[in-house]
Amino acid sequence: MNRVTVNPADPSSYLPLTPAVFHILLSLSRGEKHGYGIIVEVRERTAGELRLGTGTLYTAIRRLLEQQLIEETASSDERRRSYRLLPLGHEVASAEAARLQRLVGFARDHDLIPASSK
Repeated sequence: MNRVTVNPADPSSYLPLTPAVFHILLSLSRGEKHGYGIIVEVRERTAGELRLGTGTLYTAIRRLLEQQLIEETASSDERRRSYRLLPLGHEVASAEAARLQRLVGFARDHDLIPASSK
């Protein structure tokens, strides 16, 4: 995928996120987790529709660390690495959620999904 150079001052410059990356950031938005914990949470949240393999997970984590969206944290279990969301990561995840919300609005406007009953 061709990406424009990201601008840390502009969270939208990181968009769009892949589903895997978005789900990783979602998992870390509620607190730090180790890799296996992320895999399990994503599988449960998506009712098995998205199953992160370890290769996909750690490739994404390496990129998120390089982009300074997450950081590795000290873990009580030396065999596991834990990660947490950094403020920029939270902003990027929020920007992606807003982008997806706009897409859902477009789909509703085009009668592809029903309007919410709220």
